[in-house]
Amino acid sequence: MSWRALLAPYALALLLLVACQAGQAISALSLPTLSADVIDRGVLRHDAPYILHMIAIMLAVAVAQILFATGTAWLGARIAMGIGRDLRSAVFARVQIFSLTEVRGFGAPTLITRTTNDVQQLQTVLVMVLTLVMTAPMMAIGGVVMAVRQDAHLSLLLCVSVPLLALVIGIITTRTLPLFSRMQGQIDRLNLILREQITGLRVIRAFVRDRSERARFGQSNDALTDTTLRVGRLMALQIPAANLIMQLTSVAMVWFAAHRIALGEMQVGSLVAFLTYIVQILIAVMIASMLFTVAPRALVSGQRIAEVLATVSSVAEPERPADLPATARERGEVEFRNVSFHYPGAAHPVVRNVSFRIAPGETVAVIGGTGSGKSTLVNLIPRLFDASSGSVLVGGVDVRSLPLDTLWSLIGLVPQETFLFSGTIADNLRYGQPDASDDQLWHALDVAQAKDFVAAMPLRLAAPVAQGGDNFSGGQRQRLAIARAIVRRPAICLFDDSSSALDYATDARLRAALAREVSPGAAVLIVGQRVNSLRHANRILVLDKGEIVGAGTHDELLASSAAYREIVESQRASEAAA
Repeated sequence: MSWRALLAPYALALLLLVACQAGQAISALSLPTLSADVIDRGVLRHDAPYILHMIAIMLAVAVAQILFATGTAWLGARIAMGIGRDLRSAVFARVQIFSLTEVRGFGAPTLITRTTNDVQQLQTVLVMVLTLVMTAPMMAIGGVVMAVRQDAHLSLLLCVSVPLLALVIGIITTRTLPLFSRMQGQIDRLNLILREQITGLRVIRAFVRDRSERARFGQSNDALTDTTLRVGRLMALQIPAANLIMQLTSVAMVWFAAHRIALGEMQVGSLVAFLTYIVQILIAVMIASMLFTVAPRALVSGQRIAEVLATVSSVAEPERPADLPATARERGEVEFRNVSFHYPGAAHPVVRNVSFRIAPGETVAVIGGTGSGKSTLVNLIPRLFDASSGSVLVGGVDVRSLPLDTLWSLIGLVPQETFLFSGTIADNLRYGQPDASDDQLWHALDVAQAKDFVAAMPLRLAAPVAQGGDNFSGGQRQRLAIARAIVRRPAICLFDDSSSALDYATDARLRAALAREVSPGAAVLIVGQRVNSLRHANRILVLDKGEIVGAGTHDELLASSAAYREIVESQRASEAAA
């Protein structure tokens, strides 16, 4: 997104803003000349009517200046806040279309920082630019013109003071820019550590690592503090340096002007007006220097936001979307054709030359050791990743040719890492079907073996859900996630190790209920670790190091697959030992 696109909706407001700033600058530049006239033609000549007349004009100009300044502040704030809102929306929309590859590449903490803190930095600078800094050039240029009109010889002092002030500001800015870049990176690091410590609180306490984690956070916090202090010390030099140059300039002006007044080459009123213009010019330069105080950090923030907006998702909408057969919405079908996938930079593929088909009404299970690529297969169907080679087809159409919304509307996914949103139980169950009735929700809970514990809660469906579902146990979260998928009644059901936190009895009841509940035409893919949870599937695929090394029913695999027998025997031994 370019600045032109960002500013386009605010074109009229910007024109009004420039007009208000021009009116404010003209009003401010008129007052010193009017003051000089009051002194030279009114006070020194004791002309009371003229003094009253000029005071009335000056009062009108002052009121106009206040009105223009108010309009500038109001318009500038509205434009800056609107652009900030648009930027946050743009970054959020871009992140929403990222695949897991881009999300993992950036990392959740930095994406949060870029959407909030970095946009806030840009917003702060925009307020300053639109309300103050845009007025500064008008004041500076107009002040120079008016000062030269009052006394051209005395104006030569500006050739020394203004470049000197610009030099000081430039030196400080070049030193703070790399520090601001480092500071934003340290904020990302601090957010990462804080996120890890909050998420992994139980692990930290279980391993008695409180002290070491506190030290790790302290080191990152101290590094950020040190960088911020260095920036603060440099920035603190700007205003005193500018004030010193302004005061020295004023003293020099009075010194030289006194001699010119004594020689009759300059009037007292002109000196007063000249000094006011000099102050206005230097204040305009100081206002511009305020921009340099925050601009380096905003520049870094802008680059970080631009990096997100410029990143193209590896999972993109098709240029020429294909039409999905009407029957695919009722009768789910999934097919893998020689599919391989490897993560960016990985030496070996996670999935290699996998081919299988799930017919409408068929349930296929996938079992294998840790790291065999089971979850990757599930993620390839809704295009959380795209296959590195080969094709994944839904309803006979390559998923890369389908609009993402169309593809996702067919799928009910229960991921391995169950996540519930803050709100109520009803809000979470209706996440994929907003118009579902309470009866449908209770039916889904019954199938998912969650009805009993929800009915026992005082608020039942209106019971609150904390962020991530942390106020529920792992098994309860899994059952609520399964109920959420059931409410949607999708054509394709994907269960990624969705019963790992359930006991055997609850798991058995859940599988029996799901077998009755899932639509007769739905294609079901179940990934799991327990043989007992998968043995009743129409077909079981055995995955080892990303390859299918066995396929068939439970009994067929026991007779033909050594890898499957090994899994079965190891689980039987574990159950016997227990």
